[in-house]
Amino acid sequence: MSASSGTSRKRWLIPALVLLAWLAVGSFTGPYAGKLASVSTNDNTAFLPASAESTKAQKELEKFQDTSEVPAIVIAVREGGITAADKAWLTKQTQEFAGKSGFGAQISPPIPSKDQNAAQVFVPIDSAGEPGDTVTTLRDALRSPPDGLTVKVTGPAGQIADLSEAFKGIDGLLLLVAGGVVILILIVVYRSPILPFVVLISAIFALGLASGAVYFLTKQGILDLNGQSQGILFILVFGAATDYALLLISRFREELMHTQDKVAALRSAYRATIEPVAASAATVILGVLCLLLSDLNSNRSLGPVAALGIVASFLASMTFLPAALALLGRKAFWPFEPKVSDEAADGQGHKFWSRVAHWVASKPRKIWITTTLILVAAAAFAPTFKADGIATTDYFMGTVGSVEGAKLQAEHFDAGSGSPTWVITSQDTANDVVAKAKSTAGVASAEVLSADGQPVVKDGRVAVQVVLKDNAESLPAQATVEKLRDAVHAVPGSDALVGGTTATDLDTRLTSIHDRNLIIPVVLVVVLVVLMLLLRSILAPVLLLATTVLSFAATLGVAALLFNGPFGFAGADPVVPLFAFVFLVALGIDYNIFLMTRAREESLQHGTREGIMRALTSTGGVITSAGVVLAATFASLAVIPLLFLVQVAFLVAFGVLLDTLIVRTLLVPALTIDIGPKTWWPSALSRRAQ
Repeated sequence: MSASSGTSRKRWLIPALVLLAWLAVGSFTGPYAGKLASVSTNDNTAFLPASAESTKAQKELEKFQDTSEVPAIVIAVREGGITAADKAWLTKQTQEFAGKSGFGAQISPPIPSKDQNAAQVFVPIDSAGEPGDTVTTLRDALRSPPDGLTVKVTGPAGQIADLSEAFKGIDGLLLLVAGGVVILILIVVYRSPILPFVVLISAIFALGLASGAVYFLTKQGILDLNGQSQGILFILVFGAATDYALLLISRFREELMHTQDKVAALRSAYRATIEPVAASAATVILGVLCLLLSDLNSNRSLGPVAALGIVASFLASMTFLPAALALLGRKAFWPFEPKVSDEAADGQGHKFWSRVAHWVASKPRKIWITTTLILVAAAAFAPTFKADGIATTDYFMGTVGSVEGAKLQAEHFDAGSGSPTWVITSQDTANDVVAKAKSTAGVASAEVLSADGQPVVKDGRVAVQVVLKDNAESLPAQATVEKLRDAVHAVPGSDALVGGTTATDLDTRLTSIHDRNLIIPVVLVVVLVVLMLLLRSILAPVLLLATTVLSFAATLGVAALLFNGPFGFAGADPVVPLFAFVFLVALGIDYNIFLMTRAREESLQHGTREGIMRALTSTGGVITSAGVVLAATFASLAVIPLLFLVQVAFLVAFGVLLDTLIVRTLLVPALTIDIGPKTWWPSALSRRAQ
């Protein structure tokens, strides 16, 4: 065999082996993307740290009752009064489930309201199984009530069922929408029916690899996964894998216009792409891993989940995709295959960005001052962004049974009935604690848990059942729990602990606020250090980070105007701006990395002014395409009808577009040109002539 034939064989054999390896990996890990829901949980109690008061109370409460059961509350309303026939029907439809799989042994009889227009039934649901499916069974049994009777299922179990229903779209609808968006944009960008599917397959392999790793770690108890993290993982992998693919493909197409040898072109493109893509991936990974500092298990777990997604995206984009391109060559771009003599096409591709670069260079100070003022004006509304928490019933977009039921319950009963708050306290101080609880504003009743007329005592402790006037999932109920804690903690010797559904929601909200205030500064420091090492400069990284933070503040300001105004959102969970910040800073910095690494490279040869113009001209198209793809994939999260995901989808999508189209295209280049070589201070490049 001649040396040339051996080389020729390697040109197709090695890429073919890489593709076969990915097919093997994909066939093994691919199915796990559909299995993640089976290992995820959406129970807030599983996410709180052991130090949280509600967690401690829950542990002690286990001595007094079966805490694996959560209540489903059946609310029946008839204007003009509940009839005996209504009560008989409710009893028949609910009592048949007592003791059956998924249900508790004791189901209450119908309890009428004071106005006699409503009745409620408490149905305990086993949370250890599939509570969503159990509640669905209960709802099916209540689907055909007597004429004129309105029946809804609410309570914690009803909410769990509605959350499960909302997250069902993650495995199917979300992936379908995200995949469709990616294909559509890539067809528009490359005008090829082949390339979009190659990129999509690369992203699917990345998702399979990430899903397999996350499934294994969750199954082993190393990670805690919830539906929100699962949805973000899917979108992050699709967005990152597509972004990395766009950079490689763009450079490959450029190199194909300089040589007939597709392998040589791919080799040059790979060498030029691997460093900025690796730096980008490393920045995102370090940024999301800052979430490990969170006290909430759900937030802390998202860090490694997202990091695994980025690692998988990087591996697929830098191994599977190059192998596929090596085999396809110019055919990947059919029917507009790049030719060595096709310089006109190359000029057309850069003509627009060349004009933009020359315009920015012609009046840099005016441009950066104007764009800064616009961003500052938008950022001025950021303090009005309401992120102090929302009621659990506001989690959902649209109308769901648990929310409708909660409203009916609030109209006819003490809304906290069925989801009591518990105070675990010393037996000796029980009477004082009960008195303090009863005198707390917002408390409807308080009594010591008893059996056969005697208090139930465990290790010298008793449990006080407190019913709140407000719905247990509401913010006013949380405010009552805060006052209740202050009151019972003040009882000498009580060592009181306040827990229950409302207390868990309160502790989750307070912990989220703590996480937000801690993690955001840490992310800034980490990203700044990475940029300093990458650009070998101090001033340039500070400028890049400052512009990114300004972009985030402007995004928050625009969101505040829309959320508080036409969108009519009740508010936002404290974790919404945290997640948006982590992803916007980590991902937004990526595009500045792609721009400024190229600018530094060009500045070494042509000076800072010419260098930034050349960098903007050469990277403008691909970075803008990557930003549009990432924004569109994150916007796909909005198909899941949960307020948290809709808000994160808007913030990240809008923020990425703002950063890509304004900050990276106008503000950063204009600032760099106006400052000149000092941008690279204190490196030697800062002392070169413009």
